[in-house]
Amino acid sequence: MASFERIIRLAFGACALLLLVMAAPASAQQVNPTASAVKEQQLLQELNRIQGRVSIPDQRSGVLEQPQGREWREFRNVTLRWIGGIAILGMIAAIVIFYLSVGMVRLEAGRSGRTIVRFNMFERFVHWMTATCFIVLAISGLNITFGRPLLLPLIGFEAFSEWSQWAKYAHNYLSFPFTIGVVLIFLMWVGGNIPNKVDVDWARRGGGLIGHDHPPAYRFNAGQKMIYWIVVIGGGLVATTGYALMFPFYMTGIEAMQMAQIVHSIVAVLFVAAMIGHIYIGTIGMEGAFEAMGSGEVDVNWAREHHSLWLDEQRARTGPNDGRPHPATAAAE
Repeated sequence: MASFERIIRLAFGACALLLLVMAAPASAQQVNPTASAVKEQQLLQELNRIQGRVSIPDQRSGVLEQPQGREWREFRNVTLRWIGGIAILGMIAAIVIFYLSVGMVRLEAGRSGRTIVRFNMFERFVHWMTATCFIVLAISGLNITFGRPLLLPLIGFEAFSEWSQWAKYAHNYLSFPFTIGVVLIFLMWVGGNIPNKVDVDWARRGGGLIGHDHPPAYRFNAGQKMIYWIVVIGGGLVATTGYALMFPFYMTGIEAMQMAQIVHSIVAVLFVAAMIGHIYIGTIGMEGAFEAMGSGEVDVNWAREHHSLWLDEQRARTGPNDGRPHPATAAAE
């Protein structure tokens, strides 16, 4: 009888222990009801991941498709095209409207026939080297985003394939002199591009683009300083992210490379839009502006109307008769 009672007690004890073990997960789930949900969500995010084996040491390159890639593809094929189209076409539309309503910003006093050196030969070389590389990089880069829907139907598959291959080579190799140019531009002109109070007044008065106002400015006005920092910061971003894409999997995984491509493309299309405005002002938008980077010399009256404080500084160094006679320019005007 005593033996039977011991068996009963052991059975009850085993049942109680089993109930405790079974209740433990339930109680844990009640304490943190979101824990299992988070794990399930993570599992759902990893669905449809395609990953294989590769022969190179970096196994991260074995990921062929992962969930974030579909989001990146949607951005690249849809969102980026909208951003680029609105930015670039919007800038072109603004320029056309401004030119038709205001026209070229003319020299009110006319040409004086005397010039003053604005940029030396080395500065112009760096500018044109960087500008040339940028134009090729912009065209070849825009081909990646807009080439297939716009250019491919016009020239056909074979021509588009050949063009895209050479555009890729140009984009990759010209990135190096472009990066060097951005670094040199930063070092050459950083001292003259620090914002100051004069820039605030210049911006408040619209830079003298409309009407007969000529706000004073040093060597670089507020608008030029804005372009300078767009080139330095934007150029630095596209260079950094571009090299991460050129040398994949050396420093980052596939997710970071997708983020680098997003940053690279957004900054690039905004960069292109800003440079279109810069090219307009430096050519047909303002009389005498192209000469600054063309011959390196500008008319004294141009300097007086657009950079009077800089002209005063130059004359304080060299004397009031620093302007070089330039009869050919005066006769052409």
